[in-house]
Amino acid sequence: MAKKAKRSPKGASGKRAGRRSWRRWLRRGILILCAVVLLIVGAPAFLNPPTTPYMAAEARRLGGVDHAWAPLEDIAPVMARSVVAAEDANFCLHWGFDMAAIRAALEDGAARGASTISQQVVKNVFLWQGRSWPRKALEALLTPLVELLWSKERIVEVYLNVAEFDEGVFGVRAAALHYFGVAAADLSSTQAARLAAILPDPKGRSASRPSDFVRRRTAAIMDGAATIDADGRAACFQRDG
Repeated sequence: MAKKAKRSPKGASGKRAGRRSWRRWLRRGILILCAVVLLIVGAPAFLNPPTTPYMAAEARRLGGVDHAWAPLEDIAPVMARSVVAAEDANFCLHWGFDMAAIRAALEDGAARGASTISQQVVKNVFLWQGRSWPRKALEALLTPLVELLWSKERIVEVYLNVAEFDEGVFGVRAAALHYFGVAAADLSSTQAARLAAILPDPKGRSASRPSDFVRRRTAAIMDGAATIDADGRAACFQRDG
């Protein structure tokens, strides 16, 4: 009877070594990717982003944009309270996602927005505009990282500096001069609330020539800003004075 050919031990061990090598390189690739993501997401916690994807696109389209960075200490405290009251009143109470707002949006058939300030910062600083599932998935992945690596105060500061307030006008420093001719530090409570009121539609609304809707929205935001100041929901980003 013919003997069965024995499998080459060398060939089998070579395959195992190949699999181990492939897994090792895969692990290294994943670790490198994670390190790069952490570096990219963590850097703006300390370094002011000079531009954003959307800002750069608008600069190309318009031939330039009006933008200058303003540290939080050079922005009227009521401005920070106003945008939080307008966009994300529970900002200090969540970790990047307002689950109550998300449930309410789902119940309304997504007719209302549920994006937090943290999510908007992720979209504005790292991603692109427009509604798409890939963008929302990346936003959902990066938002907890931003909450982990950035302070709440820094999130508000970056938000105020990259938000669009009019066509080609980005950041509250440029917006304060553009609409009212004042420094960001000198914004009144009414002016701050008007700027916050136009944020969802900065190309369709005006802070200096407010429509009846913007006037009503301004009044509601002023009340909301005073409320979160009184009940402690501004404590995580509030600065004295």
